[in-house]
Amino acid sequence: MSKALESFERRLQQELGSVVVGLQPVVRALAIAIVARGHVLLQGAPGLGKTLLSKAFAASLGGTFKRVQGTSDLMPADITGVHVFDAERKDFTFRHGPVFADVLLVDEVNRAGPKTQSALLEAMEERQVTVDRHNYSLPPNFLVVATQNPREFEGTYPLPESQLDRFMLRVDLGYPQRDDELAILARYGNVDAHASGTSQQPIGAEAIEAARAEVESIHVAPELSGYVVDIAAASRSHAHVSLGLSTRGVLALLRAARIAAGMRGADFVTPDDVKQVAPLVIPHRLMLASDAVLEGVTEQVITQRLLDQTPVPR
Repeated sequence: MSKALESFERRLQQELGSVVVGLQPVVRALAIAIVARGHVLLQGAPGLGKTLLSKAFAASLGGTFKRVQGTSDLMPADITGVHVFDAERKDFTFRHGPVFADVLLVDEVNRAGPKTQSALLEAMEERQVTVDRHNYSLPPNFLVVATQNPREFEGTYPLPESQLDRFMLRVDLGYPQRDDELAILARYGNVDAHASGTSQQPIGAEAIEAARAEVESIHVAPELSGYVVDIAAASRSHAHVSLGLSTRGVLALLRAARIAAGMRGADFVTPDDVKQVAPLVIPHRLMLASDAVLEGVTEQVITQRLLDQTPVPR
């Protein structure tokens, strides 16, 4: 088989590696998302490079890029667009909002109010927006990269479960290692990171389509599909979980595992591929029971327990 998936990830690592330091696992997650036509939620404390990474990711793909800053007074029309009256034509015309882009960066999405957050639901699921009873299609490669600060920060609104489920992957960014932070200081100590964070050689749509076509040839055994379904079933009956993995989440888990298998050069999916991508797909989709919160059990801990307790097919 061809190595389009391996080549695509390698090129993306090279492009983003010239801008950000020490985020190879995050870049791999972004590669999985764009091939799967999924959306990504980047979560971490302020100042860890989430916005810079998102801008560089859009530039590396060579598509149109728009940015929305989440604020408490942001309105749905600020994202989707609005009809305005054209005096010359004596009619209303639609003025497209920033959602009409190949890559939409919603910076600090949890600082926007619930009504504004809901404006993204239709766009993320159906790749269209409805304004004044008119449907408008979004670009075929439309992808949302949203950044989020931890929920306990002042002035934030927790994302509703229906919107969290529409993010294929959630990537948690932690503080960089000492050597990586020294490299960041050496690279950007006297340079504006955002001014220099653009791609000189965009990957282009052809490489993305070739990677997507290769995914179709990666074999998924019936036993492997059963393994993914068993993990989901275990999450729905877990004592510490009040809302388990949805069917959309099951599909995302299998798609991500399939792409991960291709990126390592395999032509079939193994349980190890599922275990590799599960921490990106499952935790943000779990709603914890009240006793789990009191006991300090996290979504990541429960995800690992699900993987440990679910029998692995041979």
